Amino acid sequence: MGHQVIIFDFSLIRGLWETRVKKNKERQRKEKERLEKSSLEKIKQEWNFILECRKKGIPQSKYLKNGFADTDKKILDTYGKTPQLQKKRALPDEANKERNKFIFHLSGEQWTEFPDSLKEQIYLKEWHVYNTMIETIPAYIALFQDLRVLELSKNRINHLPVEIGCLKNLKVLNVSFNNLKSVPPELGDCENLEKLDLSGNMEITELPFELSNLKQVTVVDVSANKFHSIPICVLRMSNLQWLDISSNNLKDLPEDIDRLDQLQTLLLQKNKLTYLPRALVNMPKLSLLVVSGDDLVEIPTAVCESTTGLKFVSLKDSPVETIVCKDTEEIVESEREREQFEKEFMKAYIEDLKERDSAPSYTTKVLLSLQL
Repeated sequence: MGHQVIIFDFSLIRGLWETRVKKNKERQRKEKERLEKSSLEKIKQEWNFILECRKKGIPQSKYLKNGFADTDKKILDTYGKTPQLQKKRALPDEANKERNKFIFHLSGEQWTEFPDSLKEQIYLKEWHVYNTMIETIPAYIALFQDLRVLELSKNRINHLPVEIGCLKNLKVLNVSFNNLKSVPPELGDCENLEKLDLSGNMEITELPFELSNLKQVTVVDVSANKFHSIPICVLRMSNLQWLDISSNNLKDLPEDIDRLDQLQTLLLQKNKLTYLPRALVNMPKLSLLVVSGDDLVEIPTAVCESTTGLKFVSLKDSPVETIVCKDTEEIVESEREREQFEKEFMKAYIEDLKERDSAPSYTTKVLLSLQL
């Protein structure tokens, strides 16, 4: 018996795969067209365009017509070349170089720890570290007594060292979108802190009572975590003007929330609130209140019909499609990305509200359905 030789008709196989490839490309083309025509994609494009205009310092009147964004790319190019804008942006080289001597920048996923040379630069006033794989902050940070700004967003930091309490001159602490699960009580020793951003860590459930000592804090952002209530220490921050505790597990608000008599902005969307306390009416400086959720059925009439100029915004949440995924880390990262995008969306939306002096104070319903 001789060898069996199987002969394939390669033209048939090639034709079969070409047909499959064509069908797949056709499906991709139709999906792309569907997304391009969808209202969500248009909203996303408009908000990205608005954010870019804001970053370039372009006046709102240049890109908004009758309340709608004019997404003509020529606006970005033309205005970017305007001598007036270039002149406004220009800083004296010498002054800029002098300032940069006191600022440390680090980014890139190749970094898994801080460079050894950093410990010798204790004269620094600002750290800006983002998008790295760094997990820990070195204990020698206690030596940086002149540190004013500590921006450590979008890294892998899993805890704050107790030495952070030694930074008596620290004014800004941003450790958003990291892997923190708790905050050390020693942070309460940073008596000059003005801005605290712990957003997007996904796992923080409480703050230590010692943070009540932070009497200079005006901005607190703890959104996208797992708080079940507003921390007691936050209620004792007497100068607080901005509180973002959205995307948590709040079921109710404290009845004494009006002790925050300096509060101007309160963001509560994406929680599990069923009612709003009447105490909100007693907050004289509250100018923007944002809520959401179908469970919120009890809202004081005085809040909706406030005569103090309060802008009350009710966001209508749309169900986000659940992505089936076996990898827990991938699910968390997807959630982080969505939270980051929604935060940029809300930031632009709030700035737009503030610029519109004639904005009504009655309830405004906005559809918030952002998917990445």
